[in-house]
Amino acid sequence: MLYLRLQCVFGCVLWILMASPAVSHQPVMDMAPRWEGGFGFQLRNETRFSDRLRSEDNQVANVGNRERFVNTTWLEGIYTFKREVRATIKIPWVVQRRDVLRGGRVQKISGSGLGDIVLAMPLRKYWNLSASTMNIGLTPQLRVPTGSTSESDPAGDGSWDFGISASISTENFRWYTLVDVFWWKNTDGVRDIDQGDQVGIDANFGYHVYHDNDRNWGGFVMLDVEARYEGRGHDVGGATGGTRLTLGPVLVAYWNNWMLRADVKLPIYERVFDLQFARGPVVNVGLGVTF
Repeated sequence: MLYLRLQCVFGCVLWILMASPAVSHQPVMDMAPRWEGGFGFQLRNETRFSDRLRSEDNQVANVGNRERFVNTTWLEGIYTFKREVRATIKIPWVVQRRDVLRGGRVQKISGSGLGDIVLAMPLRKYWNLSASTMNIGLTPQLRVPTGSTSESDPAGDGSWDFGISASISTENFRWYTLVDVFWWKNTDGVRDIDQGDQVGIDANFGYHVYHDNDRNWGGFVMLDVEARYEGRGHDVGGATGGTRLTLGPVLVAYWNNWMLRADVKLPIYERVFDLQFARGPVVNVGLGVTF
């Protein structure tokens, strides 16, 4: 009975461990709640900043001291029809600005407002082993063009985009692993926005540092590895697409059905098409609850 209780606690916190700015494995409650009729919410803030420019895999001089800043606040929710079938929604609010070079002069563009909402239906198949569990998953996803496209740096791109991911994960009370492969089809947007299709792989490795069974609180540490390739494209600021690899730590604290999470994504390798801003570090902080 004690082991079953610990497994339940472990599953209920895993959803927040896997939060990510990426749109591959689901960043809201990917593994929990695991009971029929369960639901939950997460509020997550994602910030990235860069003042470096790249051409292919080389850093180049930043003429004009150009900068890019993007802050996205996500409201994410889940409902479980049953353990194996759930539905998720991710609603972004975007505030961003960047400097672009046009006609030999640096111009500032900016935008804010509702971004493009992401809907998904994670499907899971579970196996309960003697001291651990394993599951495989398939997640169809849809990105809806709800974001504003009227500002100089639009929060949305005006396109209907379609994604699919396949994952495998294992867990016991101490260790958790996830490997997820995904693909997104980015269709043509408005205002000559046409970003390339994206393919990638995520790998997460977590360790359950502490758990107080009486008070039902504890913490995790985790290593998150992300690899991405996006085809050549363009938006209102210029070229898009390229290859990147990021690596970063994740820290999680939980108390009963509340979870607090923070992570930092650090760029390890990046190669872009034409001239673009380097990705820069990404900082995430999230607070979630399940029912």
